[in-house]
Amino acid sequence: MPFMKIDMIKGRTDAEIKQILDISYAVMLKAFDAPVGDRYQIVTQHEPVEMQILDTGLGFKRTEQVLVFSLVTRPRTEAQKKAFYRDLVATLQAELGLRPEDVMINLSVNTDADWSFGQGQAQFLTGDLG
Repeated sequence: MPFMKIDMIKGRTDAEIKQILDISYAVMLKAFDAPVGDRYQIVTQHEPVEMQILDTGLGFKRTEQVLVFSLVTRPRTEAQKKAFYRDLVATLQAELGLRPEDVMINLSVNTDADWSFGQGQAQFLTGDLG
């Protein structure tokens, strides 16, 4: 049940944003073996000064095309995480020409008790979701 936030610098078209959302959703479904319809994505656009995404000494040169993906998800295997990172960057590069250096991804793990999809219920715990 990934919840995906994507931060970006203002200036992309609606079509580009939709493509980023669609690509990241499709890659997530495959990498995490998630069910279709498991789509929770939010885009936040920022002024350039509001995003300072350095490289932690890795030598990356970021541009204003930088994207930061933050996912909150149930536990995933190391192989699933690596597949998601690799495939997301490769697909964004192939379909949008995005530089691999301009894609940063982080995952935070939580458990079934940490989710409520509405009505004040913990649907994973009540059995409404599996």
